[in-house]
Amino acid sequence: MIPYGKQNITDEDILAVTKALKGDYLTQGPTILEFEEKFASYVEAKYAVAVSNGTAALHLCAMALGVNNSSKVITTPITFAASANCIKYCGGEVVFSDIDAETYLIAIEKVKQLIESNPKGTFSGIIPVDFAGRAVNLEELKKIADEHDLWIIEDACHAPGGFFIDSNNQKQLCGNGKFADLAIFSFHPVKHIATGEGGMITTNNKELYHKLLELRSHGITRNSEIFTNSLDFANGTTNHNGTYPGWYMEMQSLGYNYRFTDFQAALGISQLSRAEEGISKRRAIAERYTTAFKEQSFIKGFSNLIEGHAYHLYIIEVEDRLALYNFLREKNIYCQIHYIPCHLMPYYKEQGYKEGDFINAEAYYKKCISLPMFPTLTEDEQNFIIDSIFNFFNNK
Repeated sequence: MIPYGKQNITDEDILAVTKALKGDYLTQGPTILEFEEKFASYVEAKYAVAVSNGTAALHLCAMALGVNNSSKVITTPITFAASANCIKYCGGEVVFSDIDAETYLIAIEKVKQLIESNPKGTFSGIIPVDFAGRAVNLEELKKIADEHDLWIIEDACHAPGGFFIDSNNQKQLCGNGKFADLAIFSFHPVKHIATGEGGMITTNNKELYHKLLELRSHGITRNSEIFTNSLDFANGTTNHNGTYPGWYMEMQSLGYNYRFTDFQAALGISQLSRAEEGISKRRAIAERYTTAFKEQSFIKGFSNLIEGHAYHLYIIEVEDRLALYNFLREKNIYCQIHYIPCHLMPYYKEQGYKEGDFINAEAYYKKCISLPMFPTLTEDEQNFIIDSIFNFFNNK
């Protein structure tokens, strides 16, 4: 069986987790901070906060930025539902904007038109998605955001190690915090770095960083510099040495238990050490797919070979997608579809969305299929996949 995505757990990974399990901490220990610091360095951000999953990361970002029932936030309909749901969790309104038919990313020009067609102050922020591993040009998007006083949460779940080239010909890594207020990543098993479940938030904003740390753990802080209760209360007596006692903490906001564990962090550190090797292998797989499918009449669109693409997914667009999907499954090639447009999910249709609202997203969905893409995919397996696709279309 060849799945569309698959984790790669090595002996080194197992040793790292075993060491953590034998250590003094299973959660809230020093390995988490070590992973956060190494991940922040990897994406060239100042701060990182590890959380229980990518969805939790999105939710905490929305909370930290103050999303509420008066907030309207723009995002793409071609993404996993969590990119939109995090706004609903906070009572806000999700406003979808169509994708670019070639890149599959949120169309920046359409975002600009949407914002400018509404009164100033209508929208609070934008959540672009580095879909499939291709980086959104956040430099261009930030110009629009700054003009209209909007924040940006970069959903980079598909793109650790991905980048775009800015107007100064400089490489801008996904999640580096130079153009987005916050960025989020996922460590689900099919992602570049696997920790079972898990996620990360990166930022260059110190205030947001400390807010996220608080919200991650029930809204509780142990930072005495921001305590609001008196020393007398904290100590339970007027006879104290002018400091808060070691046990003292304050719940200053309503947070959640979105904490990460030390053994997950240990696995993450080990996986991170091979991150560039994994991306190199993904790009080699993408190059072979691109070479095979280039100029083929049955290909209506495909991921192609793009500088900076992290290749979480490699997507082709074809006619008769359902028949191809079933044909490949008969050969134990388990492709996947990414994604059913969010605005056509029953929940969002109840919000007023309908077929025909976003023609590029809907046209893409009718033809897209994600081919197997993971670092341990062998050349023989990939050749089998390619040959099977050719056989399907040549024998139609």
